This record gives sequence, C-alpha cells and structure tokens, in this order.
Amino acid sequence: MSLVGKISTEIGVHASAAKWFKLCATQLHDVQHLTDSVHETKLHHGEDWHHKETVKHWTYVIDGKVTTCHEKIESVDEENKTIYYKLYSGEIDHKFKVFKLIFQAIGKDNGSAIIKWTVEYEKISEEVDPPYGYIEYLHKCTRDIDLNLLKA
Repeated sequence: MSLVGKISTEIGVHASAAKWFKLCATQLHDVQHLTDSVHETKLHHGEDWHHKETVKHWTYVIDGKVTTCHEKIESVDEENKTIYYKLYSGEIDHKFKVFKLIFQAIGKDNGSAIIKWTVEYEKISEEVDPPYGYIEYLHKCTRDIDLNLLKA
C-alpha cells in the first residue's frame, strides 16, 4: 500500500468564484470570523498575511479534536483562481511527511461557483489513516463561509 495519496472534494456554493478567491488570496485573516470550525488564526512569522514567506498559525477542530498547524502559501495562480498551501507542524508532522492543501474556485455560468479542495499527502507510516477528517472540516468551513459571503 502506498504512503502517498490525494483526496479531493467539490462543493457547490452560492457566492461567486471571484469573491471566494479574493477571500483566500487577500482576506484569509477573516476566515476565523466566518466559521466556528476555525478557533484562531495569527501570524507566526512575517507581517503580510498573503506573502509567500509568511507563516500563519491555525487552531481548528478536526475529528472533534482541537488541532494546530502552521501554514504557508506556496503559489497563487490568479488566472485559474487556485492557491497552493503547505501545512506543517503540530499534529500534521506526527502523521505526515508532506501535507499540501489546494484551493480552487471555479465559476459557473449562473454566477455561483464550485469550490474544489484537494489534499495531497505522504503518510509517515502505513498505520496512519488518510486525512478524511480534513475533507469533512473543509466541507463544513465552506458551507459556513459561503453563508457569510452572501451576507457581505
């Protein structure tokens, strides 16, 4: 069995792809106010939330357990409304050698969007389960955030 894997999910949302991309590309610090699943976000290193060298510290709930990690933007593809994140430290380093999160906002003709989340990972051993809890977490966050983006 392979230690490397990829899990993806696509979620239909009401807010536009442009609104979603703007949130993730330039207003990431607001996420903690848009969903109860994120307890706290703060800058760990750097001064600009959206610079590639900046490291953010996240506190959130996965599988009913409060978890922390550091996150860093690896790249941003504005044309395809895609952002590549690297997550590490905390619980992630205890289970995974590599843990990447890919966000993509795909516009639909009616003004709504599909949010695609992909988790790419390499487990440290066969005993570690795939990170399905992160997909559930991303689903819940996406639903919560979408409701708040519609109010804005």
